[in-house]
Amino acid sequence: MYKVETLFVGKKNYSLKQIKKKGLMAAALAVLESCRISPPPATVGERSLQLTFFDLTWLQFFPINQLFFFDFPSSRTHFIETIVPNLKHSLSITLQHFFPFAGNLITFPNQNKSKKPEIRYVEGDSVSVTFAESSHDYHDLSGNHPRPCNKFYELVPPLGHATKVSDFVSIPLFSVQVTLFPKSGISIGLTNHHTLCDASSRFDFLKAWTSIAKHSKDDVFLANGSLPFYDRAIKYPNSLDEIYANQPGIETLNAEYQPAHPSANTEKVRATVVLTKSNINQLKTFVSANLPKLEYVSSFSVACAYTWSCIAKSAAEIGEKKSEDDLERFICPVDWRTRLNPPVPQTYFGNCVGLCDSDKIQSTIIAGNTGFLKAVEVFGKAISRTLKNKDGMLKDAETWLVRGFEPVPTIGVAGTPKVKIYDTDFGWGKPSKYETISIDYNGSLSVNGCRDSPEDIEIGLSLDAKQMDAFLIIYERELKNKMT
Repeated sequence: MYKVETLFVGKKNYSLKQIKKKGLMAAALAVLESCRISPPPATVGERSLQLTFFDLTWLQFFPINQLFFFDFPSSRTHFIETIVPNLKHSLSITLQHFFPFAGNLITFPNQNKSKKPEIRYVEGDSVSVTFAESSHDYHDLSGNHPRPCNKFYELVPPLGHATKVSDFVSIPLFSVQVTLFPKSGISIGLTNHHTLCDASSRFDFLKAWTSIAKHSKDDVFLANGSLPFYDRAIKYPNSLDEIYANQPGIETLNAEYQPAHPSANTEKVRATVVLTKSNINQLKTFVSANLPKLEYVSSFSVACAYTWSCIAKSAAEIGEKKSEDDLERFICPVDWRTRLNPPVPQTYFGNCVGLCDSDKIQSTIIAGNTGFLKAVEVFGKAISRTLKNKDGMLKDAETWLVRGFEPVPTIGVAGTPKVKIYDTDFGWGKPSKYETISIDYNGSLSVNGCRDSPEDIEIGLSLDAKQMDAFLIIYERELKNKMT
């Protein structure tokens, strides 16, 4: 089920000081063990999963990096002797049911137009898993206040390099890192190639893994009837596959391909702000009073629009000069599982999200006195237009790549409050904090329900330090002004 590649500490209970003397310390992180985890032998066989255009859309996208913090004051001995074996065992069983996570993305660089990429699992394929120990301040990292982004990068694992096999290239899809902060907590970092799946399928995987970790077997998970649905049941024109399988730049997915990993050179900081249910309701009241004819107003649209306007104001505050010709927009993914005709099961595995992009609007307007109202209006209209477009959605999909990568300043969204990310419990209780590290790549927002009150919304941001300071002041000031 698993193979140890490197064992630095093992059952010898070295102190961090001893590890440093032995030359096993890299920065503030000591690798305790590197291994590979496979499903139990002969439980999966050889499997392949056809990619739809929903998956092919993300072929050249950067990996998704997630990080969970758990308040769990474990000793190193307990971590190594109890937690590590349980996580290995439970992950192995989980991979039996979610085989694509242990598989690889297979591409055919020399036959680009004749063979589509696919996900393939063969006996012995595995997930790279690292167990480590950090000397960083756990409580600082797991807070909401501004913290340097580069402190987090050693806590999320890279995907690993592509390898050439016969006439195809094999690209890893998933990796895990579990890090102990002695007597404080544990973090679990997950990295996945976006072609593997979207947030919904990723959370289904986490629900299975946490259930199996808590019960030491998969009985409860199986009883819940939430096995992944692998049938490629989505009906759409074949032309979409051709467009996305042969998108410009696809030839770079070859033996030299190296998945992106967050750069430690960034000067950005990350922080989290929370809009309570009361805040959101008051913002909705403000919108209704000023835009009574706006069709679509939700907690999500209000939270995103308010944050968008505060970001624009903070950019202006620090001296980013914008002319009336400068435009920007807001985009977010929309889950189409239940909106397709016919719909597919909620447990459909893979990517099933489409693009929702707002009309472009002048940056000076979003940064102005009526910026929030303009933002919520243009974003609300985009969501309303997208949700009404059920019959034309697949025709519209031909333009997603062009629209998605249009060279105009864009704020996007990672995550959704509909996925109860704080229900991720391995037996140590709910996470104390969740971070989407990959928002550092392009300045997107992470938007999720809060830990103790799912009706509250927490928003993660990654900005330059000077702009973050300005943003936090503006965020509180504007909120106070709209509440009075």
